[in-house]
Amino acid sequence: MSSGMPELGSKISLISKADIRYEGRLFTVDPQECTIALASVRSFGTEDRETQYPVAPQSQVYDYILFRGSDIKDIRVLNNVPSLPNDPAIMQMSVPPSLGGG
Repeated sequence: MSSGMPELGSKISLISKADIRYEGRLFTVDPQECTIALASVRSFGTEDRETQYPVAPQSQVYDYILFRGSDIKDIRVLNNVPSLPNDPAIMQMSVPPSLGGG
């Protein structure tokens, strides 16, 4: 990851401009559309952030949420998924979320 871009599947914490925090696994990044998609997403609401419209956390886990890049206030990588082994025979690999480090 010399480019600094987290691997797909990495656990991400994202705060929107509405001060709502989301956590999920990085699913896609579209530089042309300036969007980021997370999978297995949970909303933690506005927590203790000062905001005009407080939002409570939700227990529901969303399969997928697509975020507009311009509406993201902060984004952090909580942990990266393990890299693919250096084996030319492997074309694709999937790690269950429970094994991906959190």
